[in-house]
Amino acid sequence: MTDKHVDYETDVLIIGAGGAGLRAAIAANDSGNKVTVVTKSLLGKAHTVMAEGGIAASLGNLDSKDSWEVHFNDTFVEGVYISNWKMAELLAKEAPERVIELEKYGALFDRTPEGKISQRAFGAHTYRRLCHVGDRTGLEIIKTLEDQVLHRDIVFFDELYITKILKKDEKVIGAIGLKLNSGEFYVFRAKAVIIATGGCGKIYKVTSNSWESTGDGLGLAFNAGAELMDMEMIQFHPTGMVYPPGVKGLLVTEGVRGDGGILLNSQGERYMLRYSPKKKELDARDIVARANYAEIMAGRGTPHGGVYLDITHKGADYIKTKLPSMYAQFKDFAGVDITKEKMEVAPTVHYQMGGIKVDPETTKTNVEGLFAAGEVASGLHGANRLGGNSLADILVFGRRSGLGAGGYARDKKLETVNPPDVDTEIARVKSFLREGGKNPYDIIESLSANMSDNVGIIRNEENLEKALKNLQDLKLQVPSVSVGGNLKYNKGLLACLELPNMIIAAEAVIRGALMRKESRGAHARSDYPKKDPNFRKNIIYTKIGNDMKLELRPVPEMPDEIKKLVDPEEY
Repeated sequence: MTDKHVDYETDVLIIGAGGAGLRAAIAANDSGNKVTVVTKSLLGKAHTVMAEGGIAASLGNLDSKDSWEVHFNDTFVEGVYISNWKMAELLAKEAPERVIELEKYGALFDRTPEGKISQRAFGAHTYRRLCHVGDRTGLEIIKTLEDQVLHRDIVFFDELYITKILKKDEKVIGAIGLKLNSGEFYVFRAKAVIIATGGCGKIYKVTSNSWESTGDGLGLAFNAGAELMDMEMIQFHPTGMVYPPGVKGLLVTEGVRGDGGILLNSQGERYMLRYSPKKKELDARDIVARANYAEIMAGRGTPHGGVYLDITHKGADYIKTKLPSMYAQFKDFAGVDITKEKMEVAPTVHYQMGGIKVDPETTKTNVEGLFAAGEVASGLHGANRLGGNSLADILVFGRRSGLGAGGYARDKKLETVNPPDVDTEIARVKSFLREGGKNPYDIIESLSANMSDNVGIIRNEENLEKALKNLQDLKLQVPSVSVGGNLKYNKGLLACLELPNMIIAAEAVIRGALMRKESRGAHARSDYPKKDPNFRKNIIYTKIGNDMKLELRPVPEMPDEIKKLVDPEEY
């Protein structure tokens, strides 16, 4: 007998309500589909709001020489030549249009004295390119998209956690989820499913990511047969807060450096003049993050284990106007007035460049009916993401995902769900509700410590092997986790459900880091400190039985007319 559940039908089911999910919903709805969005969090409470500094688009409002070609080159070169060139091209060409569209939707960008959208400098961008709303750009974008979704006929379920993608004859036909605030199970029949669940930063102990970033979409897609790519590429942002402990890792926006902030060690030295004499604090994130790390490891760090970031020379009025969130963040959490005092900062896990492998034009995966967009997808950022490209990514490829899934759904019919598949999944979820099992939080704590200790900003074979062994031990303990209580509002049960996805994400990061025996972008190995042309390839992850198989595939070759736009790679 089938367990009690709520049946629901839709053309396009979108899992995740961040910027990519909401932009996909708008596009799929506007192309004539019934669209349903689900999120384990709340509408408007997405990790997109943590993107503060701006959205990259070559409008050329401050630097007229900027163009999509320059933006494309910056993106591909700083991705260290393993990005999907087509995705980089589409991003560079379409980002300006998406920004103007956002403004028409109602977003209020900062302006130049002439009334144009203002743009600020950011690390490794050739020109001032970041369209911004103070240091709250992500918040403005999510509120604007939310307003658009609410004014359309789009159905929204919050606090609903999808536990499994449903398939029939190797095709995705829907998903099963648990409504966290009511304890009800939902079975969604859908013609197409878009995964837009964000990243997996919470597999690390020190991260700028919010609680939602547990790699849910990676696990759902991988278990459904989708390929993952370049999971070893984890971005460490150069500047996260280091104290008090409760906010350790919280992002300090690159906008501080974009607006003139400088980095100093405990001896008062502006050390980026040594590490990067030309670009200094505005070099690529991987370079600045490793410089900060090196200064701390050399004993030139601050009392709380960071380095100093100083913008006091810009004056109180400028700081409070341009960086109001940073001013409040340090004042409220650390008791530091950044108009008068230096900030203490250190690298923090910030973004996954790898993820679900997708087609550039439509964002479809290798599994029929399954699409992905945003941080959970891979290909655009290669080995290192440029600041501001993540917000451009969610708009450009969120829209493309909605169009791709919507176009696919138009020719399909809803399929019948196999009742035993529903019963089996509901039974799996309920199996975590029992007394006497292992505490899921203990395993999550061990997992995140293992990643921070052994798969950090500088890696080596010995630590990676240690990390893999530790993870395999933790993996064996997952079936024995449990919690008391019932299905309704059970945070411990949610942890039980998130844990297997975190294990998949962590295993992929470790195995990829072991396979890539070179240093490229965010992936730095002390035992292989140089780039190796033999590794100018993508690492692809496939589920074979219960195992994770890895293979190297050549980076897609670009046509000659695009190739001539790219600076030659140097080894």
